[in-house]
Amino acid sequence: MEGERIMKKCPDDERRELLLGNCAENGKLCMERCAQSMIAQIKEKAGTGKVLLALSGGVDSSVAAALLSSAIGRNLNCIFVDTGLMRKDEGDEVEKAFGGRELNFVRIDAEGRFLSKLAGITDPEAKRKIIGEEFIRVFEEEAGKIGAVDFLAQGTIYPDIIESGLDGAKLVKSHHNVGGMPKNIDFKEIIEPLRLLFKDEVRELGAVLGLPAHLVHRQPFPGPGLAIRVIGEVTKSKLDTLREADYIFRDEVAKAGLEHSINQYFAILTDINSVGVTAGARSYGGIVALRAVVTENFMEADWARLPYDLLNQTAQRITSEVDGVNRVVYDITGKPPGTVEWE
Repeated sequence: MEGERIMKKCPDDERRELLLGNCAENGKLCMERCAQSMIAQIKEKAGTGKVLLALSGGVDSSVAAALLSSAIGRNLNCIFVDTGLMRKDEGDEVEKAFGGRELNFVRIDAEGRFLSKLAGITDPEAKRKIIGEEFIRVFEEEAGKIGAVDFLAQGTIYPDIIESGLDGAKLVKSHHNVGGMPKNIDFKEIIEPLRLLFKDEVRELGAVLGLPAHLVHRQPFPGPGLAIRVIGEVTKSKLDTLREADYIFRDEVAKAGLEHSINQYFAILTDINSVGVTAGARSYGGIVALRAVVTENFMEADWARLPYDLLNQTAQRITSEVDGVNRVVYDITGKPPGTVEWE
């Protein structure tokens, strides 16, 4: 049963049990009830205060934006921080999706400051914590321009809490919005309306709130962005290489009609070079890894059995169209023992 699955995996038993008790039907969450309950809680907590939301355009932050806007309307300020760590053309897509909505939407170009902070950093935990710190500082600066802002909102979901080792769980990795949070923040409180939900439940809630299908079923994307898909030091050149490789992979999956049958798929730029043959001559180029998984809740996952023709076409395109890459590999590790992301 859904309730049993959640109770075994969540260390925050009491809050989850209360949520199930208030909003469940036949042992499973009723998202209509859940939405009503969450909206009421947000209204009670936020009152007439202003709320600043980190809007990435991903599933979690988009659902959080819909939920918060239903509760507090124009008192919600959505800040999209363009870190330079996004997928190809993603910044423009996010602005197009949310810029015309009934929200206070602001896009911040922060690529330079994020790359500066990440220069020379190779440790995955250090990357996540640096990005988390910088996110908060950007929000604080923007809050100063908006005026008095009382609350910071985030699209944190329960797997983030579990993997960040909070509430008694063992640390797997710090999420930038959980373990990467700085101790001193310039807000009264943090509002995390999705904190007790798993990814599948967040998608269901988004549909109940009337979000379009392309947003509800969008590919999950980590808060630290491509910084944790570039293994080792992060540079603009490496990011550009990864963006192109990732775009090709996603394009080929879409052409094969498999985008809705795979829960998450993306490319990783490893920090390994290998000998190859390019244009008839010896080359020493980078290795791109491909990752695709199927899962119900993102706490456990299996690697997707992609067709060989799809993998072959993707590898041929990446090695011929992306400068500096001469080898492509496919990750066949489940979760556990691996995580979905490499860092």
